[in-house]
Amino acid sequence: MDKSVKFWDRIAERYSKQPIAEEAAYQKKLQITREYFRPDMQLLEFGCGTGSTAIAHAPYVKHIQAIDISPKMIEIAEGKAQTNNVDNVTFNCSSIDEIILPDQSMDAVLGLSVLHLLDNRQEVISKVYNMLKPGGVFVSSTVCLGDSLMKYLKLIVPMGRFFGLMPLVAVFSTKELETSLTHAGFEIDYQWQPGKNKSLFIVAKRVA
Repeated sequence: MDKSVKFWDRIAERYSKQPIAEEAAYQKKLQITREYFRPDMQLLEFGCGTGSTAIAHAPYVKHIQAIDISPKMIEIAEGKAQTNNVDNVTFNCSSIDEIILPDQSMDAVLGLSVLHLLDNRQEVISKVYNMLKPGGVFVSSTVCLGDSLMKYLKLIVPMGRFFGLMPLVAVFSTKELETSLTHAGFEIDYQWQPGKNKSLFIVAKRVA
């Protein structure tokens, strides 16, 4: 955890200034996600980074609790919220492992570009399932390196992590991710991949 925090703190400022790599795909993901929203909803976003997605979704729900392990990322996110006069997003420095929420207290949970950065994917997905109310949704966008020739990263990443140059990156396939979700009790309600080797976008529902 400490090495990951240091990595994300180190790149936070640069990360916040980078343009979105695939703007059209990002906007489609925002649009699809909002189709599941209601004005009275309580959301959690873990791995929120510098807060752009939470702030973009804020007008469509009652409240968003957004967390990230990087204090620097959270500092930047809070600055963005203040600049944009967003008062229904609460940013906190925490991991999904550390946060404690009552069972069936969330209407939706967002985990975007984060599941492949965890070493306990199944445990986290099960925890998210328990947080959600019946009918609630878990929205994720995940790099499934196990589907591509990028499997060689499984050998490179541990070395990069040892030297503090890279965060933990888990290698798994689309099928393995789908299995993790269904094993936890979710039904996959929507699935989309904008292209080969692109992040897999999934809306998984806790059935009422």
